[in-house]
Amino acid sequence: MDDEVLSTHKDNDRSDLSDSDNRDSEIIANPTPPQPPIVPKPKRKFIAFASLCLFSAFIGGLTTVAAIPYVYPAKTSPIQAATTSSITPVAYTGNQPNFPVAEISKNVGPAVVGVSTFQSSRSSALQEAGSGSGFIIDAKKGYIATNNHVINGAQKITVSLSDGRNLEAKVIGADARTDLAVLQISDVSNLTAVTLGDSSKIEVGEPVVAIGNPGGNEFARSVTTGVISATDRTLDLQGESSFGLLQTDAAINPGNSGGPLVNYQGQVIGINSAKYAQTGFEGMGFSIPISAAMPTLDQLIKSGAAKHPALLVSTDAQYTAYAKSNNKPLGAYISAVTPNGPAAKAGIIKGDVITKINDGPVQNSSDLIRELYKNNVGDKVTITYLRDGATKQVQATLGEISSNQ
Repeated sequence: MDDEVLSTHKDNDRSDLSDSDNRDSEIIANPTPPQPPIVPKPKRKFIAFASLCLFSAFIGGLTTVAAIPYVYPAKTSPIQAATTSSITPVAYTGNQPNFPVAEISKNVGPAVVGVSTFQSSRSSALQEAGSGSGFIIDAKKGYIATNNHVINGAQKITVSLSDGRNLEAKVIGADARTDLAVLQISDVSNLTAVTLGDSSKIEVGEPVVAIGNPGGNEFARSVTTGVISATDRTLDLQGESSFGLLQTDAAINPGNSGGPLVNYQGQVIGINSAKYAQTGFEGMGFSIPISAAMPTLDQLIKSGAAKHPALLVSTDAQYTAYAKSNNKPLGAYISAVTPNGPAAKAGIIKGDVITKINDGPVQNSSDLIRELYKNNVGDKVTITYLRDGATKQVQATLGEISSNQ
């Protein structure tokens, strides 16, 4: 089902609607109202490489949009899918010159890496299970940013560099709630780091470049171009990183996950994470804005974990379909409340339907997470909710939940 009000999604690939992973803040119980059919978790199967180009690497974790998977291909089959000064975004001037794509590729390409993961097979031997992308954010310390779903469940991780080196990497920290992870390699000789931009200044129509390893190392550091199609997009996926996304028509294929989206000043403004792979659709890729990602990446580097504001409740995303089919009010259905947590202290109980956090509308579990993440741990928020058909309001002081929980 879903994870806490504060979270909802994750798995070996990173979706949470398809997996019964409790990847966010809590565990989700079945709701009181009648339930629509549960979406079955897709099985892995071997498919031709051409098929990989058409579909995203994972198909799990969706509610109503059943075709927005995370991009993470397996080698032979898809796997379902600011403490460091050297990682400080550059100032945005608004009048910087645009560089040719060839120059951007030449400058940024060496900082883009391939990420391969290995898992035990039936014979107990480690075999390559999947591949994705990443990029170096600190050349002196060997830190690499990527998606959590790229490395989730890996027993061994290797990184391929532009100079041909293949190095084993360790996980410094990973956060399923934001789908972010930081890796580190010990050999830092001749590394090149990216320059980070300010994604909060991005405008629709701005040209961008995506660099990554679609299909694995065979197509390492492939370059595609396009524009920012939209900003602040929300996908109907289970998980916090399904909102506030940049949409681009630059080709993002399986294996691009974790790679950089770059503006024409050569600055990274996003982390490529998902694509819309429904038949008949093309040119719809999604990236986590770098300005939103950096606070989490910094926390992972500093402490190995990321902390998020939480109500410490569980929600059930299936309520959305139930509400629509039964003409009920939309909102985040509370299926469980952690004793003595922020929501419990405020009087929220199982069966309540949250419709607003402060002035932000909440129509589903993802909206609830989005609105909570606009605040900090310890902030007071006003919760508007429905109980027995009546609208009520309470105040709650947000608690904390860690990526280690």
